[in-house]
Amino acid sequence: MLEIIYEDEDLIAINKPHGLLVHRSRLAMDAKEFAVQLLRDQIGKKVYPVHRLDRKTAGVLLFATSKEINAEISTLFQNNEISKTYQAIVRGWTDPEGTIDYALSNEGKTKEAKTEYKLLEKYELPWKQGKFETARYSLLEIKPFTGRFHQIRKHLKHIYHPILGDRPHGCNKQNRLWKEKVGLSSMMLQAVNLNFTRKNGQVLNLIAERSVDFSKTIEILSKSR
Repeated sequence: MLEIIYEDEDLIAINKPHGLLVHRSRLAMDAKEFAVQLLRDQIGKKVYPVHRLDRKTAGVLLFATSKEINAEISTLFQNNEISKTYQAIVRGWTDPEGTIDYALSNEGKTKEAKTEYKLLEKYELPWKQGKFETARYSLLEIKPFTGRFHQIRKHLKHIYHPILGDRPHGCNKQNRLWKEKVGLSSMMLQAVNLNFTRKNGQVLNLIAERSVDFSKTIEILSKSR
């Protein structure tokens, strides 16, 4: 059963779990379940995803109940009129805040991409690895201002603070460490908020609670203090 966090006659939002595809994709032929079909079966009517989240990313995923509403909200996304906020747990201690303005390429096309982040918490675990006696991590609030493929994941890798659990953009040593220590395999990236105003003046502020895996990881990190 999908967690529905908002519903009206035009729109419905869920808190998508890690590992669930939005819809069928040639890039993940192994998948048997998809958010579109699961939600349709759950509420008994057709829905249209107005944006996308990576399979590994959890959090706010918005659907329209008609093609007309889908077009309206999709236009807001295309025009950057929707504020998107994510949280991520990354390797290392980041700067208190920063802007990553770094063009990204996908399928032979390079486009500008911009992401801002703010440090929420710093952690240090007594886990020795290689020449390091401890392992350091940061909890970030992230706001992407463009919507490129794997933008947040690629941008954080670019500044040498990859997301915990990310493959292929993450740190294999860290991913292996967490899997061995606590069995973590989920990627620590979650869409926590969507905020926008519809053309009819309706203001929506959609909030998703942290996933079980994200909360568990924060709990482990917090015990180190």
